[in-house]
Amino acid sequence: MKKALFAAAACAAVAVAAPAFAGEVFVGAYKHDVTFVGNAVGLGAAGREDGVDIHLGYRTDKIESLRFLGKPQVHAMISINSENTSNFVAAGFDWHIELGKPGGFYLRPGMGLAYTDGETGLPPVNEPGLTQAEIDRRLKLYNTRIDFGSKVLFEPELALGYQFNDRWSGELSYVHLSNGQIFHQGKNQGLDDAGVRLVYKF
Repeated sequence: MKKALFAAAACAAVAVAAPAFAGEVFVGAYKHDVTFVGNAVGLGAAGREDGVDIHLGYRTDKIESLRFLGKPQVHAMISINSENTSNFVAAGFDWHIELGKPGGFYLRPGMGLAYTDGETGLPPVNEPGLTQAEIDRRLKLYNTRIDFGSKVLFEPELALGYQFNDRWSGELSYVHLSNGQIFHQGKNQGLDDAGVRLVYKF
């Protein structure tokens, strides 16, 4: 079921991109569940899951009709974890902000919504009447899986990019997933991904 969900999302993203042959596509490799960003800003980080995430995505051109929002681009992407823990799909807005002359360095902040197949509502370890085997099973989950609290999450992101030529760009990228205590009250163990993207513009 999970694999079918993400396959369908990937096909939908391709279907959106294919007819117009506009915008850009990207592929990235990320360290899954890094802790240095959350620790640096005082928010903490789960640091419970391992592996590498592969991000595949598409961005539209700037949407001129959304001038009141600063002409954002729309992004859609899928993230697949090498350890098959917390995969996710996401979509939202981002903004290409030149740093100096066009064609060089740029910033790309973004905000979206995501859906994960990761864990939500891990069972408590201190529940009365548990066998030792069940306690051990729950402890392993607690120590190796993020408890997102909600399947639907916010997806803020930030990238520093460099445009190599008219077609190709590279980006250092950070992506965060969290329920923000809005989609769920209680558990809010977010996911931090940090890595690099290669971007191709049609």
